[in-house]
Amino acid sequence: MLHEFFVWLDTVYDFPGAGAVNFITTRTALAAVTSLLISIFIGRRIIHWLSKLQLQETIREDIGLDHHLVKGSTPTMGGAIILLSVIIPSILWTKLDSIYGWLIVFVMLALGIVGFIDDYIKVVKKNKTGLAGRFKIVGQVTVGLITGLILYFHPSFEAVNTLSTVPFLKNVNIDYAYFGEEVGWIIYLGVAVFIITAVSNATNLTDGLDGLASGISVICGVVFAIYAYISGRVDTSAYLDIMYLEGAGELTIFCAALIGACIGFLWYNTNPASVFMGDTGSLALGGAFGALGLMLHKELLLPFICGVFFFETLSVIIQTTYFKYTKKRYGEGKRVFLMTPIHHHYEKKGWPEQKIVVRFWIIAILMGIISLLTLKIR
Repeated sequence: MLHEFFVWLDTVYDFPGAGAVNFITTRTALAAVTSLLISIFIGRRIIHWLSKLQLQETIREDIGLDHHLVKGSTPTMGGAIILLSVIIPSILWTKLDSIYGWLIVFVMLALGIVGFIDDYIKVVKKNKTGLAGRFKIVGQVTVGLITGLILYFHPSFEAVNTLSTVPFLKNVNIDYAYFGEEVGWIIYLGVAVFIITAVSNATNLTDGLDGLASGISVICGVVFAIYAYISGRVDTSAYLDIMYLEGAGELTIFCAALIGACIGFLWYNTNPASVFMGDTGSLALGGAFGALGLMLHKELLLPFICGVFFFETLSVIIQTTYFKYTKKRYGEGKRVFLMTPIHHHYEKKGWPEQKIVVRFWIIAILMGIISLLTLKIR
């Protein structure tokens, strides 16, 4: 929106400096600053409003983490801060004709609404179970289907819609249409639905400690921003011998807005947190990361880029599977971890919350570096 305005100023009035907005790097920086300011200054007002309405986090008393009970007075649904801080700058600084920009905003907003409904039922209706699992899945699957259909059938993606990069291998791609176009689009839709659902749920599982999910989201956003920028440039994509995606550079602006929003949110979300993002934020962020993986054709890199989210989910799967197996075989369920998701395992071991969060951030940085190393190690 503002891009078109500055182009008009540059073209009609030759306004000094207006032409700089044509550069993605300029708009990326402006988006980051805009989102950071929105999240810090408007975020404070939103937190005050949430506190005034007594929209407080529901803390389970049966999980054996008594130190979490003091968080019961902390307002939740703070994901609204992240949504506003990401979507407003993205619309302001992304080109209005960018299908990449509109699609990623749609995914984040749609899943943010699903998360908001879940939080509303928990907090306002005082139903601790929140939105029924089947309805949450319906929302995630619907968003995944719409995303997959657009990415597969929209003319802007036609040249590469069936391809996905294979990490660590040069000039090797998975082709979803390998067995023919008749089944290729069905396979791709299944992949899109799985990724959107899996990554949004994984981010939701990780959001259990002050600053954990928001801090890791900053790191994931940086990695995706780098991939979006180089994938959208003919020169850098050719130099690094990766898939060139015309127009994908506009996703850099969205990523910058996401980074700024999460950093601003961390201002209030670090321990002791003044607000929690709730499902409103975690589902929206996870859905955005899944969509970015699909749009940049880096689906197979998601376990690296979103490595902590992946391990958190894996710990739950291992725990549940092993418990069911041992109960069926020995009549008594046994556990691998003291508690899952795995950040609670370390809480049970007596680790301070801040130590767990910072160490998980460090792991996320390492996984992000490995993700970027795949550009050269092939």
